[in-house]
Formats: sequence, C-alpha cells, structure tokens
Amino acid sequence: MIMHLHHTNCRHLFQKTLFVSLLSLSIVTGTLLSGCTTVYAENRAGEETTRESTSSGPKTAAKSALLMEASTGTVIYEKNADERLRPASVTKIMTLLLIFEALENNQFSLEDSVTVSEHAASMGGSQVYLEPGETQTVNDMIKCISIASANDASVAMAEFVAGSEPAFVDLMNRKAKELGMNNTTFANCCGLEAEGHLTTARDIALMSRELITRHPQIHDYCTVWQDSIIHHTRRGDSEFGLTNTNKFLKQYTYANGLKTGYTSLSKYCISATAKKDSLQLITVLMAEPDIASRVADLQTCMDYGFSRCKLYTDANEDALPPVPVSHGTVAQLQLRYDGPMKYLDTDGRDLSLIEKELSLPDTVEAPVHENDIIGEAVYTLNGTLLSSVSIRAAETIEQADFQFFFVKAARSFFL
Repeated sequence: MIMHLHHTNCRHLFQKTLFVSLLSLSIVTGTLLSGCTTVYAENRAGEETTRESTSSGPKTAAKSALLMEASTGTVIYEKNADERLRPASVTKIMTLLLIFEALENNQFSLEDSVTVSEHAASMGGSQVYLEPGETQTVNDMIKCISIASANDASVAMAEFVAGSEPAFVDLMNRKAKELGMNNTTFANCCGLEAEGHLTTARDIALMSRELITRHPQIHDYCTVWQDSIIHHTRRGDSEFGLTNTNKFLKQYTYANGLKTGYTSLSKYCISATAKKDSLQLITVLMAEPDIASRVADLQTCMDYGFSRCKLYTDANEDALPPVPVSHGTVAQLQLRYDGPMKYLDTDGRDLSLIEKELSLPDTVEAPVHENDIIGEAVYTLNGTLLSSVSIRAAETIEQADFQFFFVKAARSFFL
C-alpha cells in the first residue's frame, strides 16, 4: 500500500469530501440501473459504499440464493434474493442473535437456569423433548437450538428473555428493521409454519452476518457435531443426545456454521458459513428441492466465492500526525481513525497498488470535541476511488479565554 499525506484548508477538505460523496453516489446509481450483482467496500465502521458490478455467478437449483462476504457485507452472487419465502428453522438465527445480545448486555449469564413452560414444551417439529417445569442452563439451551434446532428450547429462551414468546417476536421484528431486513416478518421464534412468517435470502444474510461478526462465539456451538444434555425431571435425570442438523459441516472443509431449516412448505433452506484464511463467506439457499441439491449448491457457491474473492484490510493502527489548534487551550489536536478499512476484490486486481491519502486541514479552530470528524483517509486503486475512512478528534480541546491567556502570561513572567 502506498500512503500519501495531504494537508488542506477546511474549504478544500469540504470540496474533496463533496466530490467523494458525489462520485460514490454516481457509482451506486449506475449499479442499481444495471441490475448487476454488487460489490462493496467497507467504510466507516461497516457502512457499505463504493459499488461495482460483477459478472455471472454460479448456477443453483434453489428458488432464491445469495452469497455474501461477511466482513464487508459484499454481495458476490444473488438469485431472486428479495423474494419473500418461508424460512423454517433458519428463523432461529434471529432468536440466537437476541439471546447473545441479552448475554452481552448482562441480562443473564450462561449458567442461569431456564424453567420450561407448558407452552414451550408443547412445541412440535424438531425438539429435544423438554418437559414442563424442567430446568436447563442458558448454555445448554443455546446448544439445543444451535445443534439440534430445538423448537421447545427456542420458545423457552424466548420466554426467558422477553417474558413471553409474543413479546420476544416483537423484539425480533424490531431488530429486523434495525438491520435493514425490510422484507421480513416473524410470527414466531422457531420457524414453525405460521401465517405471514416470511423473509428473503438477502435478509437472512443480513442477520447471519450480524450474528457471526458481532457474536463469533456462536461458532463454538454451531460447529459441534455431537453433544448431549441432561434432562432434569420429576422422574430423575437422563441423558439426551444432540446431533447437528447441518451435515455440510462434514461435507465441506471450510464450513463453520450456521443454521438449517426444513418444512414441507418451505422445502430445504440453509444459511451456511465457511471460513478460509481471513475470508468468511455466507451462503443462503431457500426452497431447495432436496438435501442433495442443497449440499451441491452450497459447495458450488462457496467454491465460487473463495476462488474469486481477495480481501484487502488496513487495520489503521499507524500513528496519525497531530493538527495545530488555533485559539485553543492545547496547541495540537491528537487524531484517531474511525476504524479499519476493508475492501473485497473479485476481479483479480493487484491490491498492493492501493494508495492511501490522508486529507487533513492545516489547522483547526477551537473548540474541538472528541469524535468530531477532522479529515479522512481516502483509498484509491489506479486512480479509482475504493473507499474512505473518517479521521476523528481523539480529545476535546476547549477554546482559550482571557483568563487562560492571563494565567499563561503570568506563569511565563514569574518562571
């Protein structure tokens, strides 16, 4: 990577930022009009901006499909990705996401006990046969959901998190909107057939990406092939075996998740993840006709992604030069990057030729507040804009007043 440092005055910075924004907008507009699959460069802590088209993708038997690179959110291949379909147990990705968020917020711990209700125990379909009044730890409930796709464990956890399954479903739909899952409506937390319980391949990819990037510990559960729990009931304790429903784990070298689904109406669905070196892919397939077809299409999509994709990452851990401050209580402002820059290439370009240019003002005027945007790092390849990362103030600097200058002058005189 080649890096340049460019100082400019505030007006020049504004003009350059406006140019970058307009250029990005023109690329976005052209992509949308072309109808091609889109590729994104990650910008400013995960926002997807620069887009360029890619050519044809793999052939799949699924009614709907989407292949995404996880760290950037790049869509590599899609087929009917916005068609609303039944997701079956792939629904549980959202259930798991909300459970891990609650854990992160210290709402409960993995060792807390969950009591199974009559409603949770009554769930049909895929289950681990929990009984009313039985208790299991949160950790074991997550195992039951992730490995065995247990409907009863999903409902028990929904009630534990939100007080009732309907209240939990409200949280699911709220989170879906937050993630931009605009074509999704959840009616339950486990994926059993219900009126209006629909989503899309694109929306499933969005929630899958959120789960594996924000809560990578999910892989500690969904990659387990076999495990067990102990049923604690009035009749005593008994061991119950768990076997992973995701057979792709055994059929593809790089597979590391995530969630399968099947009903007679939804057919065979999956959101599968695979990691090779630093590259993490998500493949979503919906309404596959049979298991064999689902496995074949998964392998085709993953192989296609790994063969075409090359990920460029700049961690942005280099020290930034301070900027002089006018009329401030401190003479120089310390800076920080807004985050790393990641760019996914699918065209075989030489990413070592990427140039990074720092665009910073000659001076800044106090007051300056921590996290104010001061400039940006702009990345180009052969003159083409790839992405930009904001550069922010790392501290707050107050405006100097008369008292400040008086005290400073007095100290200088006496010392």
